[in-house]
Amino acid sequence: MDAVRVALLREVLAGTEWLGATRRFAGALRGSVVSHGGGLLLVGTPEYEPWHLAAHLVDEAAWSGTPELAPTLVRHDARPSDPAHLAVGLGRLEAARRGETLLVVSPEGLSSPLLERVFDARRAGATVLSLGPGEGELPAMAHECLAVPDGSELDLDTVQHLVSAAAGENALPTPRGRRRFRDRVARLAEHLTAPPPARW
Repeated sequence: MDAVRVALLREVLAGTEWLGATRRFAGALRGSVVSHGGGLLLVGTPEYEPWHLAAHLVDEAAWSGTPELAPTLVRHDARPSDPAHLAVGLGRLEAARRGETLLVVSPEGLSSPLLERVFDARRAGATVLSLGPGEGELPAMAHECLAVPDGSELDLDTVQHLVSAAAGENALPTPRGRRRFRDRVARLAEHLTAPPPARW
């Protein structure tokens, strides 16, 4: 979908909640990666890898002069023989740290192994964003979530176009506002259960 079609889609959606929701989510995405200087990881499921969103974010990063928006696509079946931009496997999630952002795109809930990797990335300090189902463990642990339930007026692919276009807009990112109580409690629990720092 090109910029003209996105503009037409926005006209059609004027007055619905989708425009505001996608812009808020895109503002959180942009705000997270810009404030930390980049480090955007993008992952889906084995059945649904968000290649198209990755390509659009690369384009938006170039057009908006915001290189931090260019993601690293993390793939389930990556092989060393793949081109460099397609050869990043799930081990990259284990290396995620504070200052990085992990955007998880899935039309349905995640498998337990992938959910554990995402949870470990969050515990290590990565900001987790979820685009997909509005219920389940992933949206509950995500710092920001844009729900696209099955049977919505828009499908997940269309919402990704709106999010990527909004993320590339030159407007300042939407401030995140006050953290939800659940996020503050989760952060405190992570701090209290984290192992003590290593002493050399």
